[in-house]
Amino acid sequence: MTKAIAVAGAVMFVVVLVLSAGLSPLCALCVPLITGTLAGFLTGVWEREPGTVVRRGATAGAIVGAIAVVAQIGASLINAAILQDPDLQLNQALGLPPTEGALVWAAQLGVACFVGLVNVGLTAGLGAAGGALWKSTSGKALTPAAPTGM
Repeated sequence: MTKAIAVAGAVMFVVVLVLSAGLSPLCALCVPLITGTLAGFLTGVWEREPGTVVRRGATAGAIVGAIAVVAQIGASLINAAILQDPDLQLNQALGLPPTEGALVWAAQLGVACFVGLVNVGLTAGLGAAGGALWKSTSGKALTPAAPTGM
């Protein structure tokens, strides 16, 4: 499970940080579709325990989601620092007055925490799904056959 967390966590950290800082904090909601399933599937690949792979996949997914929270908060700090300049705010393009600095910080961190918590739930569920996917494809070959003739 540690290898799966390291691989999927690194992928999720980098992708969430880049997407959230570069585009929008809401872009991070798409990342768990890949990384959560990846964490669960890799848990099965490397641990090869069909009986516990779904539970351990969900655990790996939740940990990867927690790593994404750190990246999401880092991206929101970058965004809030950039948006302190009123000329870079979307309000200017819409002809609205600029947003106060404290409100920018509060909004960025609030959205980051909300999206981060949603990511933890999504990656945990998709980690379980990835573990179940591994179990249904590769895990069946590892389960011992029941004795016959008793």
